[in-house]
Amino acid sequence: MPGYAAPSYPPHPGAPYGAPPQPPARKPIRTGLLAGAVALALVSGGIGGVVGAAVTDRDASGTSVTNALDAPRPNKAKDVANAPAGSTQAVAQKVLPSVVMIKVASDRAEGEGSGVILSSDGLILTNNHVAAGAGTSAKMQVVFNDGSTAPATIVGTDPVSDLAVIKAEKTGLTPIEFGDSGDVQVGQPAIAIGSPLGLAGTVTTGIVSALNRPVSTSGEGAQSPNTPNPVIDAIQTDAAINPGNSGGALVDSSGKLIGINTAIASLGAGETSGQQTGSIGLGFAIPVDQARRVADQLVKTGHATYAQIGIKLRPEGDRALVLESTPDGPAAKAGIPAGAVITKIDDRPIDSGNSLIAAVRSYQPGDKVKVTYTDEQGNNSKTVEVTLSGAPA
Repeated sequence: MPGYAAPSYPPHPGAPYGAPPQPPARKPIRTGLLAGAVALALVSGGIGGVVGAAVTDRDASGTSVTNALDAPRPNKAKDVANAPAGSTQAVAQKVLPSVVMIKVASDRAEGEGSGVILSSDGLILTNNHVAAGAGTSAKMQVVFNDGSTAPATIVGTDPVSDLAVIKAEKTGLTPIEFGDSGDVQVGQPAIAIGSPLGLAGTVTTGIVSALNRPVSTSGEGAQSPNTPNPVIDAIQTDAAINPGNSGGALVDSSGKLIGINTAIASLGAGETSGQQTGSIGLGFAIPVDQARRVADQLVKTGHATYAQIGIKLRPEGDRALVLESTPDGPAAKAGIPAGAVITKIDDRPIDSGNSLIAAVRSYQPGDKVKVTYTDEQGNNSKTVEVTLSGAPA
């Protein structure tokens, strides 16, 4: 099961919080750097023609010896602002000022996550499990790219989409630039920026591995549209995402936000031991269009709405079996009966309950969609138009 990428909170929402864990004694991290020194014999004519003489010597046998330590320092590197357009270096320079580390602490839990700056006067978008993970009495502190810090308070949270907006007491910030979910393509470069394990301003690279991945980060058993359950219609990426990256930015090669990093898949051993594992190349982000819509609602009203189709179903399993259509709900009005198996929303195949939940929540209340369904035996395929309704999160 995918787990949140925040380091000190329980791996699944709803899991009990205990006393803050005592961190193990930290050992120095010893990083071995193997530097292959390349000796350069500089030969030139005219001005500076004698430079090479200082780095050349001969050994006992008379063989010419060059020593990199004796070589002159290279010319001053180009200004960092001249990084090639589209390069990871250029993207990092553009985006890093718009990504923050968020420290959350209460008497029962503490942890660190990430966030992206929405406005110059301190609005920041992050995950709900980052902002609310330590409880209502938690205090938040935001660490900015320049090293400065500021306290923050919650503007609004949405557990259904796992998004939240907070407000830091700081001005003069650099807002993130939004991209468009419709422009995101499988295989394109993807760059993740956040604070894994508290290492602020970490940049990792990869590609967009898949789109429309239904990812459930918690919850089992029967679900209805009235039961909040974080099911993400996610962008999958192999850019390294680790605990602490939650709420950080997934951007494209022009530095535009395409997703909010939210969850990682972990190996079974991590779940059974109650510990989170690191990146295995399966990270998941909330698409930018959904993040933008929810953030706008949270800023304006303090809460968000999401689309619902008006059925009860079991998220698990290999099909979306309708247990019940809510009376006078969208599905019931369209004639979708109990026992139907939904196989498609518009042109998107549906192969599980979570797939249906994720697909529906990718729309907005009031959107019209074509729903294809069969009977429980997989026969008598029908397609009807459904107008999705809205429900408060």
